[in-house]
Amino acid sequence: MTDQQRLVIARPSGRTSAADDGLSALLAAYHLRTQAEKGEAVADVDDLPDRYRAEISDPWTVFGDDAVLVARLGDAAVGCLVVTAPVEGQSEIKRLWTDPAVRGRGIASGLLEAALAHTAEHGVGTVRLSVWQWRTGAISLYERFGFSVTESWDARDGLVCMRRTAA
Repeated sequence: MTDQQRLVIARPSGRTSAADDGLSALLAAYHLRTQAEKGEAVADVDDLPDRYRAEISDPWTVFGDDAVLVARLGDAAVGCLVVTAPVEGQSEIKRLWTDPAVRGRGIASGLLEAALAHTAEHGVGTVRLSVWQWRTGAISLYERFGFSVTESWDARDGLVCMRRTAA
């Protein structure tokens, strides 16, 4: 890949495993890295918890009602993000991941911008997310986009919950 390649963020329209186009590989990398960071490293995808294996094997079913964004540089899928369908005017951002080989090129920011534009278009008043406390770079990114730490809605140790309301 070269720096001249244009970043494209799209919401793929084909909702089948055949239309996956790199999403499963990105989700697998995300979950394997997260397990390792939590001190629960596993050898491969088959050793992940069932709910994560389901996301990887059939993301279009698991995220069927949600907006799935995929960032591409040329022919390569290099990042992903899921925005949950709104419930009572609120959506959640999940699974923001950028291939480590292309970090620092604005891909996560592009995905986040597209996600926030999507929520605004759909009248979402509040967007929330949770992020592991050791992912300080991600926390800083979210803060630059107007998210602030809020009371936790998730009992797992080490999670930071953040919220952003529409301007």
